[in-house]
Order: sequence, then structure tokens, then C-alpha cells
Amino acid sequence: MSGTDGAPPPAPPSSSPDGPPAEPHRRRPRYRGTHPRRFDERYKELDPARFPELAAHVRAQGRTPAGSHVPILVAEVLEALHPAPGETVADLTLGRGGHARALLGRIGPAGRLLAFDLDRDELARTRADLEAEGHGPRLTVHAGHFASLPDGIRAAGLEAVDVVFADLGLSSMQIDDPARGFSYKHDGPLDMRMDRARGRTAAEVLAKIPEADLARALEELADEPHAARIAAAVVARRATAPLLRTGDLVEAALAGVGLTPDAWRARAEREVRVVHPAARTFQAVRILVNDELSGLDRLLALVPWCLRPGGRIGILSFHSGEDRRVKKAFRAGLEAGLYDAVADGPVRAGPVERRDNPRSAPAKLRWARRAAGT
Repeated sequence: MSGTDGAPPPAPPSSSPDGPPAEPHRRRPRYRGTHPRRFDERYKELDPARFPELAAHVRAQGRTPAGSHVPILVAEVLEALHPAPGETVADLTLGRGGHARALLGRIGPAGRLLAFDLDRDELARTRADLEAEGHGPRLTVHAGHFASLPDGIRAAGLEAVDVVFADLGLSSMQIDDPARGFSYKHDGPLDMRMDRARGRTAAEVLAKIPEADLARALEELADEPHAARIAAAVVARRATAPLLRTGDLVEAALAGVGLTPDAWRARAEREVRVVHPAARTFQAVRILVNDELSGLDRLLALVPWCLRPGGRIGILSFHSGEDRRVKKAFRAGLEAGLYDAVADGPVRAGPVERRDNPRSAPAKLRWARRAAGT
């Protein structure tokens, strides 16, 4: 039986004598089954302002409504970075503005926010939202990688900032939208670029990367235990046909661990919490496509010189390769006298946040404070 969107019956056309009849209400296309499955079918989740009760229902189930993003560790970020009224903050990964709004609330009307994002589509949407909320006078946006922080500071007419924050995770909108190609859960073009205006797509990277290089990336960037076997399966598959869709990469990853799609579905039904065999592969390929670790290394080297004395930096990472780099750079800065305090260990999401937002589970927050007088 086909489901519907629950919309009311079409209203009769207007019979106003002042003009032609109004267009009748048009029902949304039907979808298969009793519940919407595709991203574009979840129109109620995509419009939480009109359907807040559904958004709350989805959140109560431990899921994130389609097209929305729940910022992670917001209270902990504010506690670690303690932005103060009148300060200047650089949010290097604006996304949908969850952390930015919290930071703006702390720095007040006299404060200033420099917002960066490599995803130009998200940057434009969030900028418009923040300006509509009245934050425009305090907001400067910069389309680009977070390693371009010094350029953004100079363009804003500043020498340094008081707070720097970066969330290295994908936003839920990027993950959920099949057109972006980031998720093994949704079939779509194998793209994975943060900035769709430039760079090679995941399909182009996988078409030419040597098998040994791919295996090394899977192991180093995603801790994939079956790196060599999955790399071999990808190379074997592309020998017969190019990998152009996310489903192609999923099938190659499954083949690398000796599973068919049907065998995996049967296993997933038996073991509810088992990690999808393609999850780490998608993570590693995304990092390769966007050269994420090189960008992080550049940021970590530059950021002490972008902070005013006493300025604070906080970074949210989501896998061991990122966290190791952040920890090492902060410790090196402390030993060199560039920082006078760093986090003793990573700050993690508590049990309530992990239950309400499962995507917070792998997050690790580390912070450092620029030494005064250096």
C-alpha cells in the first residue's frame, strides 16, 4: 500500500470575481511503503519549523531529523573556550551554525564572529539564516579551508582573534543528502567533495589510486582492519567497471570482507549495533578527497600566531588520526612556550548526549590557551 504525506484534501478553486481561479492544492507524490525512506521524501523532517512535533519525535528515537544538524558538546565547548563579551571568535567550520549561535550569545553585541566553511552551499544558507536572526553586523564570512585562517583575519582588518574553534566532523546535512555522496547508507553519486566547485571527486580518486596507497589510507585514516583486502576488492571491481555510485563502493567494501549485500543485511538484522563494513572505507576516502589531514596540520602550525595572548583554541575531532595530531601539536606548543595550558585529556560527550545524538559518541574535544606575553 502506498503512503501519503498526510496532507489535507485539495481545496476547491477560488471563485473570486476579481481574477482567475486560484491554483488548486496539489498533493505531494506518493512514496512506496508506509513511511518515507529517501532524503527528498522526508519533507516534514526537512521543514522542522512547520513540523516541530515530528522533529522532536525523531530526536527522541536517537536519530537526527533529515536535513538538520545537532551541534555536539556545545556546553563543553563554551566551558573550555569561555568566550567573553566583546571578544572576536573564529568559527572555522560554520556548518549550520549550531556552535556559532552559542558563541555569539557569549560574545554579545560588541563581539565579532569570523565564520569559515569550505562547503559554499552550507555557508550561504547559514549566513542568510544568521543575518535574518540579526547577527549580520557582527558576522564576517570567508569561503575556504580552515587553514586559510590567517588570510581571513587579515581580510577582516585584524591581527589576531581571542577564540578559534573547529569541528572536524561532517554535518548531518552532508551525510544525509545522497547528492553529496558521503554516506554508505544512501545511494548517490560518488562525490564526497566539501567544495563541489573544485577538486577531484571520490570516483576520480578511486579510478586511479594505486592499490598499495589505498590500503595504506584505509589503515592510517580509518583504522580499517581489512585494509588490504578492501583495497584489492576496489581495484578488482574498477577493472571491470568504474565506481561511480556510493553503492558501487559499498559493494566493493563488502566483497573485501567476504560479504554480499544480502549476507550483510541478514547479519545487520541479527546484530543491531554492528558497524557497517563500508563505514571506515567511506571515512578514509572522504579524508583523501578533501586532503583533510594536511589541512589540519597546516592549521595546527599556524594557529598559535593567530591567537592573541591568552586566546583559546578548541578542536572537535572524530577519529584517532585527527585526535593524535591535535594532541601532539598542543603538547608541542606547550613545551615550546606558545601555550601555557592544554587539556589534560579529551572531553567526551556524556551518556545523555550520546543517547540523544548517537553521532556525538566518537567526538573528542581538546583545547589549548595561548601563553600571555608571547
